[in-house]
Amino acid sequence: MLTAIHPKLPMRDKKDTRNFYSKNLGFQEFGSADFDGYLMMQKDGIQIHFFEFKTLDPKENYGQVYIRTDDIDNFYQTLLDNKTSIHPNGQLEIKPWGQKEFSVLDPDNNLLTFGQSI
Repeated sequence: MLTAIHPKLPMRDKKDTRNFYSKNLGFQEFGSADFDGYLMMQKDGIQIHFFEFKTLDPKENYGQVYIRTDDIDNFYQTLLDNKTSIHPNGQLEIKPWGQKEFSVLDPDNNLLTFGQSI
């Protein structure tokens, strides 16, 4: 049986990725080992893994993850308080498909969309 999913996204710089996810989004590094060229971050029940891709051109990166939440308004406000840049086309709003959503881009142009059913 399937029990979880842990997306793997590209990163150019492990330190930048770690800092963005911890300081802006409230994630913590997962695991006790520091793997060369690999990073695992988690928040609540969510894990995102990252693999090193030093030559990644962020303008050509189409990595995307959709993350569901049960408290989108507070999470959105926390990101605003942390001075996290919200995607220009991804402000918090109710979508026609019954989700309240917003989006951010990480340092490597991976799109993170957060959504809650309404």
